[in-house]
Amino acid sequence: MLEQHLSQLVADVDGASGAAIGGFDGLLVEEYGAGNSDLSLLVAEHAGLLRAAFSAYENTLSGGQLREFYLRGDHLSAFSLPVSSELFLMIVMDGQKNNLGQARLYGLETAKKLGEIL
Repeated sequence: MLEQHLSQLVADVDGASGAAIGGFDGLLVEEYGAGNSDLSLLVAEHAGLLRAAFSAYENTLSGGQLREFYLRGDHLSAFSLPVSSELFLMIVMDGQKNNLGQARLYGLETAKKLGEIL
């Protein structure tokens, strides 16, 4: 059932090549697609970045709870958002041709559904 939600998310977002559910501990829970990208490695690396960003926003900057996290490179982009206190959803996209608006809209929708399941 989780893979079905991820596959629909990838289909809905222009430029998306994959999606994953990861733990903030860096472990991959579920994945779909991603072409040449290693989703297990992406989840592990982004988990550390997300933990640091969460800590900075909540503790150091008093900015409240982090809701979204987006990184864009020349060849790869990743949009992440929390599903629960232990899990996050990541959408992997092309670095140049992607639709961040769709990633935000459908990502939030999918994260809510996953939060109810998990």
